[in-house]
Amino acid sequence: MHPDVMRELANQRGRGMHARAREATLARRIRKEMRRRTAAAAEFVPPRIPDYVDGTFRDTELAGHDARLDNERPGRRQAAGRRAA
Repeated sequence: MHPDVMRELANQRGRGMHARAREATLARRIRKEMRRRTAAAAEFVPPRIPDYVDGTFRDTELAGHDARLDNERPGRRQAAGRRAA
């Protein structure tokens, strides 16, 4: 094979390998950033929004007066003899 053709084939392969390495690095950086963003989003706890204009919450008003459990919705009834788990 002619030396110029061999050199061009080697250069072409080198460029291809370099491009693949660059793409793999970019993909790794993207995955790492996505994991970081997902972890940060999971840690975020939104602040509670008061139920009334004076800044009080309904659950503090109900404390001691027929307060509902968190998993119970208003208007939802339990079957007789069954308890919420």
